Amino acid sequence: MTELKPENGDIILYKNRFSGFFGTELDDVLKRRGTKYLIVTGCTTSVCVESTVRDAMFRDYSCVLLADCMGEPIGSDLPRSNHEASLLTMQMLFGWVSNSEEFVKSLRLKQTPVTETVP
Repeated sequence: MTELKPENGDIILYKNRFSGFFGTELDDVLKRRGTKYLIVTGCTTSVCVESTVRDAMFRDYSCVLLADCMGEPIGSDLPRSNHEASLLTMQMLFGWVSNSEEFVKSLRLKQTPVTETVP
C-alpha cells in the first residue's frame, strides 16, 4: 500500500488509546497550524473514530466524517450495525457525515471559479 505511505514533511503521531487526542500531540499540532476543521476517516467507527470525534468537539474542532472511509467490525453481520448507530449519533451531536465521493465533488465545486454576468 505505497499510496498510504507517509511522504516527506508528513507529521506522524502514534496513539495508544482509542482517541487520537488522548496522550498525543495532535491538539498542539493542529492548533499551531490554525486548524478548525477535521476530515475524519479511520477504523472501528464506534470506538476509535467516535472517541476521536468526541474529543475533537470538546476542543472546538468541526468534523466531517467520511462514512465510506471507515469501518466497523463489531456487529457488522447484524441488520443494524454499530457503524450506522455511531454515524447517526455523530451526525446529530458532533459533526457532519458525508461520503468520499460527495466530499471530493464539493471540493471541486468550491475550486471552480464562479463567473457572474452583469447586464
